[in-house]
Amino acid sequence: MKFLPLVWRNLLRRKVRTTFTLLSIVVAFVLFGYLSAVRVAFGMGVDVAGADRMLVIHKVSLIQPLPESYLGRIAATGGVEDVSHMTWFGGIYQDPRNFFAQFAVDAESYLRIYPELGLTDEEKRRWLANRTGAIVDRATAERFGWSVGDRIPLQGTIWRTRNGATWEFTIEAIVDGSTGSAAQFLFHHEYLAEANVRGRGTVGQYIVRVDDAARSVEIAAAIDGRFANSPAETRTTTEQAFLQSLADQLGNVGAMLTAILGAVFFTLLLITTNTMAQAIRERTSELAVLKTLGFTNGRVLALVLLEAGLLAVVGGAAGLGLVSVILSGGDPTGGFLPEFAIPPHDLLVGAGLVVALGGISATWPGLRPTRLQIVDGLGR
Repeated sequence: MKFLPLVWRNLLRRKVRTTFTLLSIVVAFVLFGYLSAVRVAFGMGVDVAGADRMLVIHKVSLIQPLPESYLGRIAATGGVEDVSHMTWFGGIYQDPRNFFAQFAVDAESYLRIYPELGLTDEEKRRWLANRTGAIVDRATAERFGWSVGDRIPLQGTIWRTRNGATWEFTIEAIVDGSTGSAAQFLFHHEYLAEANVRGRGTVGQYIVRVDDAARSVEIAAAIDGRFANSPAETRTTTEQAFLQSLADQLGNVGAMLTAILGAVFFTLLLITTNTMAQAIRERTSELAVLKTLGFTNGRVLALVLLEAGLLAVVGGAAGLGLVSVILSGGDPTGGFLPEFAIPPHDLLVGAGLVVALGGISATWPGLRPTRLQIVDGLGR
């Protein structure tokens, strides 16, 4: 570390060049952190999905409803331990840009299948007792400033009441913790069925808990077999596979982000290596003097590596620190990506990239002074 002041002075010899190289590193690591958060956000629902839960949807399309009468026949299928249902609501709160998921659910069975919602006995009692009651996750509640007991109006876009488009709900509980797709805004299916102009008779999809996750394929085939050749045939899949299929509709997000980051860091490596090569060429005579004073080839190479490493560490730390501040504001989409942060694993990967950037960018330029003859260096 006694050579650190010398290395720092060398970096400041060309302030403009060092500044722009440093900014390139900062921007690259900000991009790395941000895209890591995007990748994790898109895979979050898949990661937390229950292995013993399955979804039954219409075979033609997810948006096609299923008859409410299917409930009993699904429950009677061998291997099915419990069954519930949910229906997409699609209401608007104040502004169409205020997106968040809303589902009408069968409350009692939904709470059995998703125990991770973590409602207290009092919260369950309040929600089950109130026909217009709703539960909401904390991120959504904090986003709009909602509290327990607040009356929330939603404008129906798919479902309309007999008195118009406005539906009113009372917040009965706010859910803490990361519940994935299990909750954003949940209310009673009975309220939807009784108050909408279409009446009752259909649900959006069924959620099934099986008694043995290893038999999921067999149970799915049995459920779909019950409704084969009916007007509303079904497609049953595990919850994890269903969420993965939704993510795959956007393409292979992980592969796309990896390709982008690969191109960015390859370009950054070229920029940093070129900076170090120019710095070494400009100091050829000085390096010759150091060798005259007794510096070995290994020590000269170590100085070059330290210079590149310092540049990479300062830029990488600044970039990761800056993106952490940016991401501290949470989901930038207003509810589409509720979990938006850099995972600890990716921070370790970022630290590894900092070390790799410093080492690789200095190796080739650093080999040049090791081959330098003192007479040739002093003659320049």
